[in-house]
Amino acid sequence: MTRTHAVPDHKHTGLSMHNRSISLITAAVGLAVTFGAGAAMAQRAGAPNRGLETEPFAFEYMGPANGGRIASVSGVAGDPRTWYMGSASGGVWKSSDSGRTFVPVFDSMDVQAIGALATAPSEPGTVWAGTGEAWAIRDADVMGDGIYKSTDAGKTWKNMGLRETGRIGRIIVNPTNANVVFVCALGRTTGPQQERGVYRTTDGGKSWTRVLFVDDGTGCSGLSMDAHDPNVVFAGMWQVVMHTWVMLGGGPSSGLYVTRDGGNTWSKLTDPGLPKSPLGKIDVAVAPTNSSRVYALIQTADQGSVWRSDDGGRTWKNVNWQRTLIGRAGYYIDIKVSSGNPDEILVANSSFWQSKDGGKTFK
Repeated sequence: MTRTHAVPDHKHTGLSMHNRSISLITAAVGLAVTFGAGAAMAQRAGAPNRGLETEPFAFEYMGPANGGRIASVSGVAGDPRTWYMGSASGGVWKSSDSGRTFVPVFDSMDVQAIGALATAPSEPGTVWAGTGEAWAIRDADVMGDGIYKSTDAGKTWKNMGLRETGRIGRIIVNPTNANVVFVCALGRTTGPQQERGVYRTTDGGKSWTRVLFVDDGTGCSGLSMDAHDPNVVFAGMWQVVMHTWVMLGGGPSSGLYVTRDGGNTWSKLTDPGLPKSPLGKIDVAVAPTNSSRVYALIQTADQGSVWRSDDGGRTWKNVNWQRTLIGRAGYYIDIKVSSGNPDEILVANSSFWQSKDGGKTFK
């Protein structure tokens, strides 16, 4: 099958499809371990005594062994031992012992494709699951039936709507008000569709408002909230359509957007420091410790890969042209900033990358 892209998808050829899947699982779990549960992880059964006071962290396979591709991971504020993991076609798994054991907690629901997970920082027992395979790997991806909510730490779930969105790739819960939730909906991507974009609820999911919509061929591919001012939210919008014979990713409708009033109004960012249209898939991340520092990972043909803003998204500059950072961008494009250092960035795609100098170099 031939796939073409308006914006070239620079393929990483060093890994087989199997190894790419394992790479994503390792990267996703590694983020949870590195930033939340490192010390506890070393105490799990069978783990060697590595002398953590002197040796650096090393990645190791955590599982679940039969969980399939892990598309999302969410920890719990104040509890580094508890992780939720969403499988692209295997439901939600929970570990309460830093990854020593995993339990499926979503098997009784109607769908099993999980694209996004989030726990409420102010209500640790509240968990959200967005369904649909959001990696957009192929036209035969498993679709979802909306967003689910658990208020008892994953024991029971309830569908809270957005049933026609197809793929939900990101969920963000307001850090102080668990009733305010933003959802990044890519859409089914199989043709024109109205049910896509950024949605918001202010009543815990009882009702939803679509607060950002570009057009029926463009969905949301990235979403990030300012940890210090939850009224500031950035969104990456991606123009894409997938058929059985072709994937058309990128175009003039792709772009980076921001709201500074909690989602009521949005502006498309057009600073000259950003790449020119057409653009492909976009992800964005605000540094948790510095609201002025914002990063964007943008698929382009030949204009660069990583952009940085040092004034809260008002002006931008390109900081990295490394094409492997946007390798197979239509499949995987994910950027995160360390919870303790605004210069440390992690990029997960068909490989796993780290920068410690604000995006200038990656390894």
